[in-house]
Amino acid sequence: MADYHEFPAAPEGTPVSNFVHLHVHSDYSLLDSCATIDKLVAKAKSLNMPALALTDHGNMFGALNFEKLCHVNGINPIVGEEFYVAYGSHFEKNTVPYSHKGEDGERQAKYFHLILLCENQTGYKNMCWLSSLAYTEGMYYKPRIDWELLEKYHEGLICCSACIAGELPQLLMAGMDKEAEELVLKYKNLFGPDHYYIELQDHGLPEQKELNPKLIALARKLDVPLVATNDIHYVEQEDWEAQECLRCIGFKKNMTMGPDGNYVSGMGGEHHQWYFKTESEMRRLFPDCPDAFDNTIKIANMCNLTIHQYSTSELKGTLPRFELPKEFQIYEEYTKNQDAYLRHLVEQGLVKRYKDITKEVRERCEFEMNIILGMGFSGYFLIVWEFINWAKSTWDNVNNRPKPYMPIGPGRGSGAGSLVAYCLGITDIDPFRYGLIFERFLNPERVSMPDFDVDMDFDFRQDIIQHTRDLYGEKKVGHIVTFGTLKPKNLIADVGRTLGIPLAEVNMLKSKVSENLKTKLINCFEPPTEKFPDGGQLAEYRHDPRYEKLFDLAEKLEGCKRNTGLHASGMVIGLTELPDWAPVFAITDKEGTKIGVQYTMDIIEPCGLVKFDYLGLKTLSLIRYAENIINKHKKPGEEDFVTANVSETDPLTFELFKRGDSVAVFQFESPGMQKILREFQPEKLEDLVALNALYRPGPMDCIPQYIEGKWKPETIHYPDPSLEDLLKETYGVMVYQEQVMKVAQIISGFSLGGADMLRRAMGKKKLDVLMKKKEEFVAGAVKNGHTEEHAAEIFEIMIPFAGYGFNKSHAAAYSVLAYRTGWLKAHYPAEFMAANLTNEITSTDGLPFYIQEAKAMGVPVDPPDVNRSDVIFDVVDGRIVFGLKGIKGMGEAAAYAIVKERETNGLYTSFMDFIQRVCALVEKDDDGREKTLVNKKAIEVLIKTGAFDLLKDKDGNSINRPTLLANMEAALDFVSEILEDKRIGQGDLFGDLAEEDKVTTDFQFKYIDDLPLMEILKMEEECIGCYVSGHPLDDYKKAIDRAVTLKSSNIQRIAAEEKAEKDTMLANGAQPWTVKKAGKSYIALGMLADIHPITIKNGKQMAFGKLNDYDGTISLTIFSNEWEKLKDTLEKGNVYAVKGKVDASRGEPCLIIESIEDPKQLESHAIQSVHIQLATNYEDSIGISKIRDFLFEKTGKCLVYFHIDTGNNPYVIQANDQLRINPTPENLNELKEFDYVKNVWTE
Repeated sequence: MADYHEFPAAPEGTPVSNFVHLHVHSDYSLLDSCATIDKLVAKAKSLNMPALALTDHGNMFGALNFEKLCHVNGINPIVGEEFYVAYGSHFEKNTVPYSHKGEDGERQAKYFHLILLCENQTGYKNMCWLSSLAYTEGMYYKPRIDWELLEKYHEGLICCSACIAGELPQLLMAGMDKEAEELVLKYKNLFGPDHYYIELQDHGLPEQKELNPKLIALARKLDVPLVATNDIHYVEQEDWEAQECLRCIGFKKNMTMGPDGNYVSGMGGEHHQWYFKTESEMRRLFPDCPDAFDNTIKIANMCNLTIHQYSTSELKGTLPRFELPKEFQIYEEYTKNQDAYLRHLVEQGLVKRYKDITKEVRERCEFEMNIILGMGFSGYFLIVWEFINWAKSTWDNVNNRPKPYMPIGPGRGSGAGSLVAYCLGITDIDPFRYGLIFERFLNPERVSMPDFDVDMDFDFRQDIIQHTRDLYGEKKVGHIVTFGTLKPKNLIADVGRTLGIPLAEVNMLKSKVSENLKTKLINCFEPPTEKFPDGGQLAEYRHDPRYEKLFDLAEKLEGCKRNTGLHASGMVIGLTELPDWAPVFAITDKEGTKIGVQYTMDIIEPCGLVKFDYLGLKTLSLIRYAENIINKHKKPGEEDFVTANVSETDPLTFELFKRGDSVAVFQFESPGMQKILREFQPEKLEDLVALNALYRPGPMDCIPQYIEGKWKPETIHYPDPSLEDLLKETYGVMVYQEQVMKVAQIISGFSLGGADMLRRAMGKKKLDVLMKKKEEFVAGAVKNGHTEEHAAEIFEIMIPFAGYGFNKSHAAAYSVLAYRTGWLKAHYPAEFMAANLTNEITSTDGLPFYIQEAKAMGVPVDPPDVNRSDVIFDVVDGRIVFGLKGIKGMGEAAAYAIVKERETNGLYTSFMDFIQRVCALVEKDDDGREKTLVNKKAIEVLIKTGAFDLLKDKDGNSINRPTLLANMEAALDFVSEILEDKRIGQGDLFGDLAEEDKVTTDFQFKYIDDLPLMEILKMEEECIGCYVSGHPLDDYKKAIDRAVTLKSSNIQRIAAEEKAEKDTMLANGAQPWTVKKAGKSYIALGMLADIHPITIKNGKQMAFGKLNDYDGTISLTIFSNEWEKLKDTLEKGNVYAVKGKVDASRGEPCLIIESIEDPKQLESHAIQSVHIQLATNYEDSIGISKIRDFLFEKTGKCLVYFHIDTGNNPYVIQANDQLRINPTPENLNELKEFDYVKNVWTE
């Protein structure tokens, strides 16, 4: 749940205000208000206003949080919305013919404004429906309602005529007085005499000065009450500039500067009146209309709303329902039928899961069932069971049609600790095997809704969501809103743009923002801290005249809502249609229009909706891709391969983990984890579970102790002898939250439910709660025979583990998945890597990485081939073949058409055979017109990527890519003529066979010379985002191996070492200019991907560039003197060896170029030194002694350097001159396998 702040009371002696604001916008009005609800409520409280309204434009996004915040602060919340009202029906797309002007200066408005306020719960429900229908039925520029909807949903609502954009003001300004009177009477009759008000506003606008007397006269004439409002968009008057900047961000335009050099507001020019005014400021506006102010209090007193929030016990009655099998429709009460059906399914599952249902299994099952049924949660378990069961089946029982099997993960989160979930097939993790605890998931002593997070095959996530809609009804299922906010980096970019600051300068400022995702602007100005070690980089610019205005505005706008989105996995389901429970909105993306609730994930459930996480997991897709490839090429009669059935004690798989060969293995892919795997040498699945739980911030500090416990059992220490059985599997380290709970049970006699509450209290670290729990713990321990001191000592040991200990249920489920991916890599390396490539088929970042990894594993990756490529990546004869879908410009339909034609009618025999066959493949569009499935662009990219390289011409010769490109148009025209002749009946008398021969033999190619390899590779990179046939650096491997000392993979380490060295020099009194020139020169080699010259203050030019090597990108800086010498030499796309120094003073490390080197000369470079980087956790002198002994044994001529990073500053030590090594590949590889050795390289 959200936290709601309680703000300071009004200063003592402040009288209660006799005016309240009823027309108020918060930042939920998305880029149209910079006033947060916190600031609005705090301001109202400081002025002692008894009530406050919230009327955001076209939405109720902030309504629930606003209502709760007001109640916390003793203010009466008036929940409202400024609706957009259609001219005519909300189904029609009309403009207002008589409108004064549109909001943004258009000639005619497309809607009116109208204020509605909730009087009570009935009004709130009606407003939810109006707000929802505006989105789902009335969207035209804005979400709109109409008169018909107001007639249906007006009960419990108070209506105000709104601002100058309201229908009444628009009619009066158009001189349509009679129509205006009719409108007022219509609204008065609908809402009632005390529920319709004519609004008066004065923001200094000429139109308002002219309009207000007419509004007052009309109100007096028709006996309609007046109400004074201020259209609040910011809290303090001086915030107008921030508001203007925010609007300009929304409109994507620059702020306007007046002739006096000051910025001008688009909301009334020099009039800055859209702020939170005091009662006296408001009364001065309309001194002759005191009733207009008194009516604000009258309305406030009429409004009495507390939005109903469902308790957990109530929520079980709001769960959605699906039709149970007829044999379980026994009782009138649906919940009794649910209970019976759940028990039936669990009994079935018990028999399926356990050959022998032991007493322990039976008792655990009954224990869980009693809790589930007693809490009334059988419905929840059935809902989850239903969609998982549907996903795993191959029949769609709702639409009565076949469907594919859709993989579901073995479990996620604490739900894997439930035996009932295991029996239902919700999870696939046996809680007995891993010692998992049900109370960690569903605690009988702390009643809360269960929460299953479900992983599902990423590709089928939308299908499973659609099934949920099909089953319960489209209008009962929805997504959950999220909000993007203005965060430091984007804020600097947005504000900088509106102020017209040059892009290069804005990018420079952005680069100074800490990479910590929780960074606030203040962290960029304050000195670095442990949490923000890269903070403070903007301090020197804070009051720079060029940027001071930017930062002033940015500080006021930080955190404002910017846009809506949809939660990545969260969905809600209602017992009835969603607007009965919460307002909904619509959002349109590339997949179409989606409906979501207007309240966020943390507050939606108590509204009466059940939420589920439908989590798309690409690892499940990867496993499915691999299985499909394996089964596609299996021998006749073999059973389908299923990864879930593989042995969990496979030696080959554990050898892979022991080697740390875990690139692309789920959860174990990082270099740090690979190193730990090598150090620990896992031998069973439980080892992987523990390492998975430990490798995260906090527990990571315990990894050395954990590893030492395995190799040196004498170092294991248990907090108490009674805990040995519990902690033996983790060598005395409390790895899991479940262990913390068991400790409380063993030492102090806590129930597991009570132990879970203790763990939660420890994790939250609230001192008052913690001390009470400590007293309880110690008392229980003393009762069990322990001393107070010993009990207190154990309690203190438990606290940090409770805070960062990991959920064993989650770790076990994910480690099973990790093991399966490791098994695939060990047994089917080509299929496994092909599956990884398919998972990244549209990612230009992922493909090159996995192609390189496949090659490093000895698995060749072939370019596209029209006769061997599938739609996605495939394995043919042990070689990965590029998938057609991965080619830019191909299109999925074309890829499927090419493969289907080949599978139906055989291999393509030549380029012309391909052209003739695919040109005949057509489909009809929605208008009945024929459309070619494989267009010219698709054929062009196939040529560029080498898909025809293995085909021959009529004489048996290969045709190069330039020739095919040059002849493509002519070939297409040639085939088109033949197909057209055939269509109109003028084909050859000898039939189709003759026509096919005619295409192949009659077309004459005009041959041209082939391109250099570099040009061919560039074409490949253009079409598939990476190189497959080769790499531009392949010809330079010898130079790279012998002379290159700087790579994209090591520049961060080198930068840290260089910085530490320079800091030491400065600390020792060296002159800054000396330090600046200090440092070692390095050599890098790569392809110049970008070069960008700029003109600096002295009029000279310098340049920035990007150099791509095998592993990634190196940033380059070329200062003016060097640029003058090199500018005519450097050309984008060519390969260069460059020499220079590494600099990290500007944030991202870069290479400052000193010279260009000749790669050929570098090939003869002799290795001078061997460098050994030690892991940060090295402590073992014996381990270091082993490295020393190895160096003496492999003696040679190369110096040895140790690179050490203590966590503070890295440093480099040259080994004793006698410790020299022979740098053979075998020696270097052996060095890499030593404990504590992180990396080894030569220079």
